[in-house]
Amino acid sequence: MFDLHTHSVFSDGELIPSELVRRAMVMGYRAIAITDHGDYSNVDFVIPRIVKACEKLSLAYGMAIIPGIELTHVPPVHISELAQEARSLGARLVLVHGETIAEPVPPDTNLAALKSPIDILAHPGLITEEEALLAFQKGIFLEITTRRGHSLTNGHVAKMARQFGALLILNTDAHAPEDLVSPDRAKKIACGAGMTEAEVSEMFENSKRLVQHVTM
Repeated sequence: MFDLHTHSVFSDGELIPSELVRRAMVMGYRAIAITDHGDYSNVDFVIPRIVKACEKLSLAYGMAIIPGIELTHVPPVHISELAQEARSLGARLVLVHGETIAEPVPPDTNLAALKSPIDILAHPGLITEEEALLAFQKGIFLEITTRRGHSLTNGHVAKMARQFGALLILNTDAHAPEDLVSPDRAKKIACGAGMTEAEVSEMFENSKRLVQHVTM
């Protein structure tokens, strides 16, 4: 299992990074990214601390533990600038909190995110054809999520990705220990969104390739 979207106490998660990583290891995870929620108020505080924790934990456990950030409810006009700042602070993965139907995300967030230097558009909700095509053209991953609420549009995201060739990635968006899932559970959730076993396997390979890319 490669999980590239999780949260710790540095935003609204329940666990400190050490416990989050340890619980993931016990469940057989091969890599994990800590991607706490960020905006202008906290990226300069959160990212350096996550970077330090990930470096120490990676050395201790010999596991890929990746520092990142999820830019959340940021006005679309500022997403690109903030993504660049996150990179400069040491974020190896930059996610944007997409237009999930479960929250009042600003309109045009998906489009602005896909025009920015990011890696993953998280739970993009009712993503449009234009946006799915742009994700394909930019090589930005669209997220299939196991998280309740956000997962309501997984089927639509999978359909749009299939139609336009966009790359999919599966994450838990874990905020608590019970949010971490086994590979079998993740596969069932993806199949429940209408994905074939071949598509699920390819999605898991996408996660592996992205981990290899950001840890080179």
